[in-house]
Amino acid sequence: MVPLFAWMLLAHPDDFWWRVGTAAVFTVAILTDLLDGHLARKHNIVTDFGKIADPIADKALTGMAFVGLSILGELWWWVTIVILIREWGITLMRFLVLRQGVVLAANRGGKAKTVAQAIALILMLLPIMAPFNAVGQIAMAIAFALTVITGIDYLVSTVKRWKQQKGGTANPAGVG
Repeated sequence: MVPLFAWMLLAHPDDFWWRVGTAAVFTVAILTDLLDGHLARKHNIVTDFGKIADPIADKALTGMAFVGLSILGELWWWVTIVILIREWGITLMRFLVLRQGVVLAANRGGKAKTVAQAIALILMLLPIMAPFNAVGQIAMAIAFALTVITGIDYLVSTVKRWKQQKGGTANPAGVG
């Protein structure tokens, strides 16, 4: 859905109904991701591949939304850049620790960050009248803060795990 979403957003940024459709495509994509994760946990079919692939798919969709909104001048580039550095940095870190046989799955903070980003992006994608733009901006500020805080948390937790493994007290069950 990412290419369709990107085309809709960038080809028709000022058309009210195209923006509603764009927000709808983004929302459907996010909800199918949520449903996929729920079904995987419910039926106990969570895989190491899914723990890695799912966050990458999330980042492709949300990354396109952040970049698209910045291209359109509706979101400051510095916000997009900080968020993308965090997102791809954590993904890279996941691959690095995976090489050591450790899967760094999303924790509650990471999931809350994803929900906050999704809500903020949906609000910013919708063609809301000017008096309500502040709602999207406030939601984005919350998403930004959660993104930075959880990024620092993942980094600190991973460094602790590496130190534990070097000292012979690995924590194979997970972060934290």
